[in-house]
Amino acid sequence: MIKISPSILAADFANLERDISRVSSADYLHVDVMDGLFVPNITIGVPVVKSIRAVTALPLDVHLMIDRPVRYVEDFCKAGADIVTVHVEADTEENTRLALERVRALGKRAGVVLKPKTPAEAALPFLDQCAMVLVMTVEPGFGGQSFMEDMLEKVRTLRGWIGGRGLDCELEVDGGIGPRTAPPAVEAGANVLVAGSAVYGAEDIPARIAELRG
Repeated sequence: MIKISPSILAADFANLERDISRVSSADYLHVDVMDGLFVPNITIGVPVVKSIRAVTALPLDVHLMIDRPVRYVEDFCKAGADIVTVHVEADTEENTRLALERVRALGKRAGVVLKPKTPAEAALPFLDQCAMVLVMTVEPGFGGQSFMEDMLEKVRTLRGWIGGRGLDCELEVDGGIGPRTAPPAVEAGANVLVAGSAVYGAEDIPARIAELRG
């Protein structure tokens, strides 16, 4: 089953509760956390995640685009995150492992994220600890960018490794996902699609979510 995780980065932050309710037919709610260091943008933090948790039953898919995420993963879990993904580029391998362990210890789902220039092999040391691997199909930091089709081979490679090891690990793609780009992403092996502009810019949001599921 294909799952849709609308990104609140494309929502109206002055009416966030309203816009979260508009995507209630989705599977997850994607929350982009940016610190202005790891990526050149600043978004939201722990208090906002805690507030979001109070107004939706959707699982919170929290993507940490922050420097040394091991420092904060427990805080985001306790604030209500259900899935916490951390970038392999954001810290040492040892600290990335520790971050994943801390998420799992709190009963949450842990995952790693790969930027476009990061090879698929960078996920290998962590696969056995992951409930999700996220492949960025745009450069992280800003919404509304165009889908990078050359990332599909990375998705295929990761799907092969996940399947070959028999892992219970979802494969997510984030960036430029819409009606045209969702099918090739799914064909390559993705089963969770993050979509911001394509969902929130649609006239009929539930219909767009259904369309993206295929």
